[in-house]
Amino acid sequence: MTKSAADSASTAAATSVAFKPRRLIAPPPPKKGIDHNVVALGTVRLQMTAKQTAYVVSRLRANKASVRTLVDNEVRCTWPGGSKNLVLGQNLYAGTGQNPKWEDIWIVTKFLLHPGKATTATCTTYARVASLYTKRSSVQIAGGSLAFANKSVGNAANGKPLSYEMPYGDLPVDSKHRSVRQPALPITKTSAAFRELNVFGDVNYQVCQRNVKCNKSGSSTARFTLIVNQWNATGKKVCQTSSTTSVVKTTPYWVHHTVVPLYKPHFKVSKARGCAPIFNAYVRVDWLRGEKGAVHGTAIGLPDFRGSKSTHRSAMSHIYIVPA
Repeated sequence: MTKSAADSASTAAATSVAFKPRRLIAPPPPKKGIDHNVVALGTVRLQMTAKQTAYVVSRLRANKASVRTLVDNEVRCTWPGGSKNLVLGQNLYAGTGQNPKWEDIWIVTKFLLHPGKATTATCTTYARVASLYTKRSSVQIAGGSLAFANKSVGNAANGKPLSYEMPYGDLPVDSKHRSVRQPALPITKTSAAFRELNVFGDVNYQVCQRNVKCNKSGSSTARFTLIVNQWNATGKKVCQTSSTTSVVKTTPYWVHHTVVPLYKPHFKVSKARGCAPIFNAYVRVDWLRGEKGAVHGTAIGLPDFRGSKSTHRSAMSHIYIVPA
């Protein structure tokens, strides 16, 4: 094999890739439907067995927008006969220096991948960008990466990943729906060999609800709490629960939706009497004040590329466990 052929083979089988900085043009809102510029940033591949679950992590930094611009970090994984997609994002303010935390952002999209058969999985990160003004905008993808952060993650007792993704539909969080427990992994049995659990909950929270009047000068404030429980053998009594992992976030109307990542590391698995290797986990979202909010479920009707007639679904708010 020549050096160039060897380099090509190595690239084709890469399990991690860094994104090169680049500036993207974002189209203005169409009269109807969705118009996103969809740009591939990097691709990784992994040969997998039927029982294997991998941990995919895509990190994307965006800044220097000319005007307010939607930026999504979408990962699409495919294999013969199957696919899995997940997208997270928010609106990026213009790079004026007046609102630095909303002008220069990292969006991290991460999830467990389990094709359920012996195959090669191919995952690609796409930046989805769209201007939020009547004129087109531009935005800088300043860097990032895509990788199989862990090629072999422990599964539940049924051989499936310890994960859950909210289906299509947004859940209201407001003065009438003050507390929502989603995303939520149901009570699930695991291997008795696990010593501890690393639990992740990612929420895409939206300011204002569809077709609901909102104050465009306002914001929505909510508390996000990640909770993990271990149960007895019948799954009817909690034998231990995690210490509180919470964050309070205030999101302005013009940011529209924002990613709230939560993490509970090293939840120790108890072997005490009355405790079994049975767990559940969920994010409790508590509305505190301001405008009505919502928790995003799966997005539907996303164009594969700009102008394409083919569309797909991508999960958004989700929860998963990486055991050890």
